[in-house]
Order: sequence, then structure tokens, then C-alpha cells
Amino acid sequence: MPPARIAQVAQRAEDLDRAVAFYERILGQRVAARFDPPGLAFFVLGSTRLLLDASAPSALVYVGVEDVEASVERLRAEGAVVETEPHVIFRHDDDTLGPAGADEMMAFIRDSEGNLIGLTSTTPGG
Repeated sequence: MPPARIAQVAQRAEDLDRAVAFYERILGQRVAARFDPPGLAFFVLGSTRLLLDASAPSALVYVGVEDVEASVERLRAEGAVVETEPHVIFRHDDDTLGPAGADEMMAFIRDSEGNLIGLTSTTPGG
């Protein structure tokens, strides 16, 4: 039996147009599919879909970005609320959860709908 995988994560989106625009910027890709009505939008991220839906509860989604510090500054300039500034949260001693010797950076922002979003990236350890 193959291992399970996360197929889809649903995120609350009260204003679908606003949420789609926000996630297109943060994910660096266009929405893959949109069904309006009933008001659903999908992004395909590897083998996982991100579903934006007004009836979904808020989810804490962590988005892997190239550079957390640069992403936070860009999003702040666009009006995003930064809840937690970029900081090192973990040092990878081995490659169990990330590249050995790398520091995992993290920051938290609010998306266009008020949901808390984690941004994460790895940098060479120091």
C-alpha cells in the first residue's frame, strides 16, 4: 500500500477575487481552476491542491518561499500585516526534515482574508 499524502488543504476566503489575487502573488502562479458559483478557486502545489472557499474554516497553511525575509518585506509593502518577523526557528542537524546544516527561517503574516499564514525557507547555517 503506498503511503498517504495530503491531497488538498481548504482555506477560508470571504472575498474570492481578493484571495485569488493574494495567493497568486505569494505562490507566484496563476489560479489553476475557478468555479464561481459556488465560489471555489484551486491552486496546484506539487501533488497538493490549495482550495479557497468561503465556507471553509481558517487553516494555518505554511508556504515554502525562496527567501522569507524578502517575501515579508515585499508583502509588507503591499499592505500585509506581519504578525511575527522572520527568524530562525530550527537548525537541521541532519536531513530528516530539511537539508543538514541549514537554518529554517519562519515568519507569520495575515492573508487578505485575515487567516494566519506561515512563510518558511531554509538558509545555509551560520
